[in-house]
Amino acid sequence: MRFLLSLLLALLIAAAAAWVIAGRGGGPSIQISKPEKFVGTSTPVEVNVSAPGGRLSAVKVLFEQDGKQTTVFESAGQPSGDGVKIEGDSVHITRTIGKQTVPDLKTGSGKIVVTASRKVLRAVRTLANSASRDVQVRLERPQVSLVSSKHYINLGGSEMVVYRVTPADVTSGVVVGDLEYPGYPASGASAIEGVKFDDPNLRIAFFALRWDQEVNTPMRLFARDEAGNSGFADFDHTTFPKVFKKSQIQLDDKFLDRVVPAIVAGATEVKPEGDNLAKFLVINSELRKKNAEKIASFAKQSAPEILWGGVVFHQFVNNAVESAFADRRTYIYQGKEVDHQTHLGFDLASFTNMKVVSANRGKVLFAAELGIYGNCVIVDHGMGVQSLYGHLSSFTVKAGDMVEKEQELGHSGMTGLAGGDHLHFTMLVNGQMVNPVEWWDPHWIQDRILRKLKGGS
Repeated sequence: MRFLLSLLLALLIAAAAAWVIAGRGGGPSIQISKPEKFVGTSTPVEVNVSAPGGRLSAVKVLFEQDGKQTTVFESAGQPSGDGVKIEGDSVHITRTIGKQTVPDLKTGSGKIVVTASRKVLRAVRTLANSASRDVQVRLERPQVSLVSSKHYINLGGSEMVVYRVTPADVTSGVVVGDLEYPGYPASGASAIEGVKFDDPNLRIAFFALRWDQEVNTPMRLFARDEAGNSGFADFDHTTFPKVFKKSQIQLDDKFLDRVVPAIVAGATEVKPEGDNLAKFLVINSELRKKNAEKIASFAKQSAPEILWGGVVFHQFVNNAVESAFADRRTYIYQGKEVDHQTHLGFDLASFTNMKVVSANRGKVLFAAELGIYGNCVIVDHGMGVQSLYGHLSSFTVKAGDMVEKEQELGHSGMTGLAGGDHLHFTMLVNGQMVNPVEWWDPHWIQDRILRKLKGGS
């Protein structure tokens, strides 16, 4: 009898220990990835539930508002079906919250609640967990309307629009084809003499029609809130075609032997192989694309105000134009065509090691080696407008410096893919390279920008 009691006690202790040990792992881990803050008319909900082997006994996703709960997703066993993906220990669940899934959804506060459980100890014990996130429901689409008029844009060129957006805290701007150009508070133009905007809903957006887009590419204003609600508005605009030049670049071994090893030594984005011609072709295409991506990334650092004061950009009038914007170049090696690329800038030269100055007031964002552009400087002029100076032999500025118009940046050279000593100059609008000629023209600055900012029509 005493033996049986001891055995029973041992079994009870073992069972209790197993119960405790089984519970140490806790319930499933729950992460609500989306939405972060807002729910709109149709908002994706993304939930990640983790458990050993991805095995779950139940999952429920609820939306709660004004004390009423609506089930968005529910599984009484292992989740499966559309919108469910199992990867290792993780179960990814995707659903949508909107009027169709939550009929009583209304503007205001709400909460997403997720509960999940898993079986342990041979399904004798259930471990559960829960997570929630407070959100704001926005069902009204943002409104956007045009304020400025007479918008004319050349292929490869720039324009500016003034518009009004409601509410004031949404993302907005101009969309050209599939490219978005952000708008900035109009108050950021107050540094320009005679310009004053008091309306917090007014915005300014600089945008471009890329050299490789169709002349009839759709353009319109957009506004988008964090809940995913969008509003659009058309605006009057006239576009003009432009015929770009074609040129031939003769390659020889002397040029390749000089530029290729230097660029390969400093480039980490690509690893070309083969002889110098093969490496050049990789540099001229793949590295060119990588460099363009890096240049475009600086648009996110643009100041929300106009830094250049509305004065015309420096034209480099004493320099000979060796190559113009959007020249279609054919590269020839030993009498054969080996490559085609488009040159998105002006190549300017007057004498060796000439002083290179900033085209206008702004902040230096980059001053370092940049692939095909060699030693390169990028200056931000605010509201997405920037300028680039390539192939320099030396710098007299560094990233973070504020520079005035015509302040020295460095000296020209033949670094990168430069056939001789010259300056490669281009303008950028939200990271897209555009024709600098317009920014050198005081009539264009007056008509396309200042007239609209000062209230003209």
